[in-house]
Amino acid sequence: MNRKRLIVRLLKYGILLFIAFIFSELAQAQLERPKNLRFFDEKKVHFGFTLGVNTMGYNLNTDLTKNDSLVSVETNRQSGFNIGIVSSWHITRKFSLRFLPTLAFGQRNLDYLFQGESDNSLETKQVESTYLQFPLNFKYRSERLNNFAAYVVGGANYSLDLASQFDTDNKVPVSEQVIRLKRHNVMYEFGVGFDFFLEYFKFSPEIKVSQGINGVLIQDNTLWSDPIEKLTPRMVSISFHFEG
Repeated sequence: MNRKRLIVRLLKYGILLFIAFIFSELAQAQLERPKNLRFFDEKKVHFGFTLGVNTMGYNLNTDLTKNDSLVSVETNRQSGFNIGIVSSWHITRKFSLRFLPTLAFGQRNLDYLFQGESDNSLETKQVESTYLQFPLNFKYRSERLNNFAAYVVGGANYSLDLASQFDTDNKVPVSEQVIRLKRHNVMYEFGVGFDFFLEYFKFSPEIKVSQGINGVLIQDNTLWSDPIEKLTPRMVSISFHFEG
């Protein structure tokens, strides 16, 4: 194992240990501390910010018969991050509507496996995305147990891909061609999370899955787009919300 991989592994273990420590402290706080933010639910509107990480991928529908030498097309997920604003309107004590304008950075790789005369060759096309997202989610929360509550969320998300190369001219050599995607996309999403009421703010870790409804591929009859019949984005995000 080389030094770089060792450092990455140690960092991962360090982050996991830190998260485990935070959650153990939060759990202990439920037993030892009095109820925090007693009047939080009486306030109709709350604001905050969110930070998180994500993995982006695609759901692919392919037709490999359009190229005799093409063996497969697969999506290779890559990691990214997101940052945004949290605004929440409490309709009832348990039910609320959330609007979370977010900037999400990420990348997916499309791996094309071609059959050669003596050996197979793999060609990878990188697709970077910078999403300006406008998710509108409904949130249903459990009864508050001291300083803890669980919740589920679901809703829709309109996304604008600022990094889309939709207007790129692909009349160039094959090696220089790009995957052209539409800028606009709508996703449905659902997730689960936990509310921890701390002394000065509410901390909410959350995991959410977002699935595109419409296909985003612009079919321009290139070697890369021809075998793909439909391409819909998919994203899994782990977010940490902070609300006052």
